[in-house]
Amino acid sequence: MVKSFFFSFLLCTTFSFAQEVKIIPQPAEVITNTGNFIINPKTSLVVANKEDKPTAAFLNKYLLEYYGFELPVVQKASKNSIKLVSLKNIDGLKGEGYTLKSDKEGVLIEGNSNQGTFYGMQTLIQLLPVGKSKSLKIASVTVKDGPRFAYRGSMLDVSRHFFPVSFVKKYIDYLALHKMNYFHWHLTEDQGWRIEIKKYPRLTEIGSKRNGTIVGRYPGKGNDNTPEEGFYTQEQVKDIVKYASDRFITVIPEIEMPGHSSAAIAAYPLLSCFPNEKTDIPANMISEKSKQELASGRIKLVQETWGVFTDVYAPTEYTFKFLEDVLDEVMALFPSKYIHVGGDESPKDAWKRSEFCQQLIKEKGLKDEHELQSYFIQRMEKYINKNGRTLIGWDEILEGGLAPNAIVMSWRGEAGGIAAAKENHQVIMTPGSHVYLDHTQTKNEKEVTIGGFTNLEKIYSYEPIPKELNEQQAKYVMGAQGNVWTEYMANPAKVEYMIFPRLSALSEVLWSPKEKKNWTVFQTKIETMKKRYDMWGANYFKGK
Repeated sequence: MVKSFFFSFLLCTTFSFAQEVKIIPQPAEVITNTGNFIINPKTSLVVANKEDKPTAAFLNKYLLEYYGFELPVVQKASKNSIKLVSLKNIDGLKGEGYTLKSDKEGVLIEGNSNQGTFYGMQTLIQLLPVGKSKSLKIASVTVKDGPRFAYRGSMLDVSRHFFPVSFVKKYIDYLALHKMNYFHWHLTEDQGWRIEIKKYPRLTEIGSKRNGTIVGRYPGKGNDNTPEEGFYTQEQVKDIVKYASDRFITVIPEIEMPGHSSAAIAAYPLLSCFPNEKTDIPANMISEKSKQELASGRIKLVQETWGVFTDVYAPTEYTFKFLEDVLDEVMALFPSKYIHVGGDESPKDAWKRSEFCQQLIKEKGLKDEHELQSYFIQRMEKYINKNGRTLIGWDEILEGGLAPNAIVMSWRGEAGGIAAAKENHQVIMTPGSHVYLDHTQTKNEKEVTIGGFTNLEKIYSYEPIPKELNEQQAKYVMGAQGNVWTEYMANPAKVEYMIFPRLSALSEVLWSPKEKKNWTVFQTKIETMKKRYDMWGANYFKGK
């Protein structure tokens, strides 16, 4: 009877202790041991490899910001230390994998690469208690971990609303804290061009500024008549790319084409099929300043409302030279292997009306305007490939024939991704049904959003590999991405409200082994994570 009671007590104690280890995303393997380690200002941070210095710097920055102290960085230490060690051949782990072992004497993080060591450090951060203290007790654990998917991304649209460099960096930190490795930066749109291109200064002199924005949800209740402007200089872009790189995050730039191009056309009207036709903005949506400018003879405007617009790039030599010049400067700034060209929601109305486009269709032996778009994208892909990069486009690039080496981002459901994978093309799944972080989070949402309903559980339930794909086809699914379109997010606090806690759920979808996902367990973990959001000073959705 006594033995039975003692055994039951041990089980309860172990279970209770294990509950303290709440890591998001869930590691592949976690063993909770007895005892703990206490991190304090005298704990050494051992960094033997210079490539691990960014990881040490991230940890010290985190400790200083949220706990008020840093650790001394040394090359050797035994007890009371956190050791970062990058290896290249940990059994059973790929490049981003790591192991972490903590006991009463310290912490040892071994990465299969420097990136793996960085992710081990992120797990260590989630072992830290919530609340400011200079004596941080962490559980004694053994972790062996690595990601399920190679591509774990999130997109931020800075074109509908501009966000300062400081917030872009904070957003990158949020991704890093969730072991995500791609930041898709949506830099150009109908409502604003946000990146400096030295050869075409009017893109930022004119294209980065709009005279107002509609009030309320589309179609709007009028115009706020408040100018919106802003762009990133090339030096700022370099700084952000370096900042992300230190966090093992690749920044993928997106330069939209052939649609969503009103801002560029406002700057350089000859990019339009009809450069002498005025920008069409409904009278109840247009700002007073824009009315005056149109009346005084201005032709093209940066759009002030949301939606899809018929004035798109003309497939002329002038346009292709312009885009090649733009991409030259973009590729010089972004070392990313991938360049995103959009390709979505490009109406064919102007191309159907254009004598030039109709003649081009005949000359090239194309079937219709969809094949003309394919010609447009394939021509740009050749240029991107020639520069050693790979093109990514939204799933509309499938229409009229897919560019030979392109990667498809499937956003209109999963059909585009399934079709591309079956054609042996790599795919990144971004279906609006599950991973659009601009959707409403509750059916009683008070905040203005674009609509839809994608709550935490729905995101957590997402499976990036469609059941329609066989084992071989499934290998073409690189991973998935959350998308943050900012029509109704005018400030950083609103962005945070929309991404948290859903970004945490998505991180587990992309990182953790499928069999390790557990919605019931996740619900307990997210409550601890919310305390971290509070500690970070991040806004978040507090409902169910």
